Amino acid sequence: MIDVIVSRKSMIADDVCAFELASPDHSPLPAFSAGSHIDVHLPNGIIRQYSLCNAPDHVHRYEIAVLREGQSRGGSVAMHELQEGDALQVSEPRNLFPLTPEAKRSFLFAGGIGITPILCMAERLAHIDGTFQLHYCAKSENRAAFSDRISASSWSDHASFYFNEPEGSARLAAKALKDYEHGDHLYVCGPAGFIDFILSQARNSGWPENSLHREFFASDSAEPHEDDGAFEVQLASDGRCFSIPADQSVADVLDDAGVEIPLSCEQGVCGTCVTRILDGQPDHRDMFLTAEEHARNDQFTPCCSRAKSARLVLDL
Repeated sequence: MIDVIVSRKSMIADDVCAFELASPDHSPLPAFSAGSHIDVHLPNGIIRQYSLCNAPDHVHRYEIAVLREGQSRGGSVAMHELQEGDALQVSEPRNLFPLTPEAKRSFLFAGGIGITPILCMAERLAHIDGTFQLHYCAKSENRAAFSDRISASSWSDHASFYFNEPEGSARLAAKALKDYEHGDHLYVCGPAGFIDFILSQARNSGWPENSLHREFFASDSAEPHEDDGAFEVQLASDGRCFSIPADQSVADVLDDAGVEIPLSCEQGVCGTCVTRILDGQPDHRDMFLTAEEHARNDQFTPCCSRAKSARLVLDL
């Protein structure tokens, strides 16, 4: 864990706060690459992941931006209550959404607060003189975080803004996808519906699957289902079995029993809790693992996924 303080806090759009986090002694922070995120350990015990949005060569600080969610589970509200000078702990940066070094051209799509990792990517590509386009969709200009920074940047001519209802702006941005050439790569971040639309338009335009990269902030699929039932999980290490009721997750039951599983988003988005399965068939409800990884059924996310079989044997 890394000790940091909130060195600066500012409102940069409606309901969006930007935070600069620095070492208390002003020493450099661990390096990171474009697309990285950190886990922020909040005073109320909640852990949340936020993408780093400053240029990767600025290691004297980490910059994140947080949208205050109307239906927050506590993370965004706690972040917005922080004040300059407050102390926090964060993880070292991790990157599950990296740029592809050999890309011929990079197409960057951001929906709303999804601009945070995309902005860092744009800064990096501009720094290395990469060929890229940034397409930024938001409901309105006053809800578009970092729009002033992008407009004032040396690479502003690479950026296009779309201020409209999400569906309309995404349709406008998707026109750029009809221009696919071998070696192009696409990166998209934002609400699940926005990501699904951009990816579906790319596939319809002939983009190969290995050129498509996405990062979700929240998952709709992790919500409970009416037909959820109970099942068992067994720990391979000692044989203990636990019943998982319909209204609790595997992670919750194991946590109550003192079995530690690392957790962060608790929505199947971040991959922090991915656990190996030795026997049984999971009911995948995450948005982190790929379709191919789901098909193998040898790992799952215990924070939200369940079981199709009566029992899962976990490598724990």
